Amino acid sequence: MRNILSTAVLAAALCLPALADDAGMATVGDITIRDAWAQASLGETPNSAAYLRLEITGDEPDKLIAASSEQVKSVGLHTHLMEDGVAKMRPVEAIEVAPGEPTVLQPGGLHLMLMGVKGKLVDGETLPLTLVFEKAGDVSLNLPVRAARAMDHGQGGKMKHGDPMTN
Repeated sequence: MRNILSTAVLAAALCLPALADDAGMATVGDITIRDAWAQASLGETPNSAAYLRLEITGDEPDKLIAASSEQVKSVGLHTHLMEDGVAKMRPVEAIEVAPGEPTVLQPGGLHLMLMGVKGKLVDGETLPLTLVFEKAGDVSLNLPVRAARAMDHGQGGKMKHGDPMTN
């Protein structure tokens, strides 16, 4: 009986990485990706965004330097800011991941801009995504797609990703 229980526990443990990937989680080198998700398409807008949390367990910083998806024409690293009451997005060359403090890509801040989505991102489906880190290398994961929600961008203004913005 004890042998059967040990085998069952081992089998369950071996399945965890696959389950974690399906839940928007992955690990590469010293970096753990958590809470990853992509925003569902809004109407006919061909663009969307993806968000996630990056944590590093080692002592050395790393950088997210690129991302790609077979379902998207291009994925850009972006930041969002408010200037004179106008929401603006700006590309960034890399996103720093420092030890001891998570790097959070979230609505109204750093994010992955999904440009030229092929088809639509539908709530409840997944988006395959590959992240490229300067030191840790590449990691592929499946991001759950979630319905669009109104976002507050810090100045009392509500908007949805995909609403017109000034670049």
